[in-house]
Amino acid sequence: MQTKKLEYTDGKTRFVGDLVWDETKAGRRPGVVVFPEAFGLNEHARTRAERLAQLGFVALAADPHGEAALLNDMARLGPAIKALYEDRSVWRARARAALDALVAQPNVEAGRTAAIGFCFGGSTCLELARSGAPLAAIATFHASLLPELAGDIGQIRAKVLVCHGAEDPLMKKETVDAVMAEFRRDKIDWQFIYYGNAAHSFTDPDADLRKVPGFAYSKVAEDRSWALMRQLFDEAFGK
Repeated sequence: MQTKKLEYTDGKTRFVGDLVWDETKAGRRPGVVVFPEAFGLNEHARTRAERLAQLGFVALAADPHGEAALLNDMARLGPAIKALYEDRSVWRARARAALDALVAQPNVEAGRTAAIGFCFGGSTCLELARSGAPLAAIATFHASLLPELAGDIGQIRAKVLVCHGAEDPLMKKETVDAVMAEFRRDKIDWQFIYYGNAAHSFTDPDADLRKVPGFAYSKVAEDRSWALMRQLFDEAFGK
């Protein structure tokens, strides 16, 4: 695998992502943006980008905060996430900047792009899709999704896969109902999958180390959700 740092900007902030691809493959291929957990661009996201590159994609592990910052303490993380929740136009612009940086790469096939994300990164996927971004598919993993904004009607073009832990305490039923109603209204090609006995952060092997109630790793849920993502991409891009 080949990896390089990729700098990009939303016009205000400098971001530094990790671009990964299989240099032994010739020609253009579909690209996938990987949006990390709220903490920032860490090994969890990098590993998923590498796995996507092994499947034949060009993958960009995106930088959600700028300057590749890792916000591992709530004193810094809380205000940063709150600011994006309160101004989703800034949040969406950051996500679009990552997508545009990926599409600009010479080995990425324009018009054949997708996004995946974990926790906050999964929410970022949906916000990007709601902005009308030209995505073929998105997959979210244990995301805390938000209800749509006014003006989002009919904007999603992507196939949507939501992978959710049945024991995840962070997304309330009323939010799930609102998101499903949005998908139904706009006739999105969508799937919402619950994984039994799975909590929040079920794809993260380090989740148990945080010792936070409702957070836990599940290899079964991780493997099943990744396999379903691969099936989604087969549908979107062809095998």
